[in-house]
This record gives sequence, C-alpha cells and structure tokens, in this order.
Amino acid sequence: MLIRYKKAFEKIAMGLLSFMPNEKDLKKLQQTIKQYETEDNWQLFLWKEEDIIGLVGVVIDNEDIEIQHISVNPSHRHEGIGKSMIRSLKEIHSDKSLKPNEYTASFFEKCENELE
Repeated sequence: MLIRYKKAFEKIAMGLLSFMPNEKDLKKLQQTIKQYETEDNWQLFLWKEEDIIGLVGVVIDNEDIEIQHISVNPSHRHEGIGKSMIRSLKEIHSDKSLKPNEYTASFFEKCENELE
C-alpha cells in the first residue's frame, strides 16, 4: 500500500533513498529529504506491507508527474513492488501523465512494458 511520507519515517526513507545512484552522500540525502518535506510539488510515498519496503518520490506539475526516485529494499526486489508503486501512482493521479527522470528511466520503461 502506498502511503504519504511523514517525518517519523525519515530514517527509513533516507535508507531507501541511499540505494539510488545519485543519493550516496549523506549531505545530498539530507537535502533531498528536506526538499520533499518543504516543497509542495515534491511528494514522497512509501510502500508499506508489514514494514516499509519501498519508496517513490515525484515532482508534480500541471500535466505531469516526474518520478525522481524509486527504490525497493534489496531483500524485497524482484517481487513486483516497484511496478505496484508505479501502478498506485497512476491510480492516485489518473488525470496526469507519469514520466521518469534520467535516473528512473530504465526501470520505468521496464515497468511500462510489463504493465501494458
């Protein structure tokens, strides 16, 4: 289930974000989390089953939602969680088109092919 990020989940979110290739540095991670906390059009969602095991971060404008970050706990990869997060985002924002950024493009394209 996709849930909105709350400050209480900061450590978990930072841990999941650290799996992104461009988020290895602690200062960069802290800046990214701050951006999701302070900018209205930056939204962070967490995937919760029994525990929080995935994360997807987006920037929303008038027509589009750009996926900035998508990450799944390594011990839960290849279970379709990333695809489920993208599917849920499409349902929540059915009036907008979903598109990847340079870091999420290859994963997004793989999901698109499997979701069609």
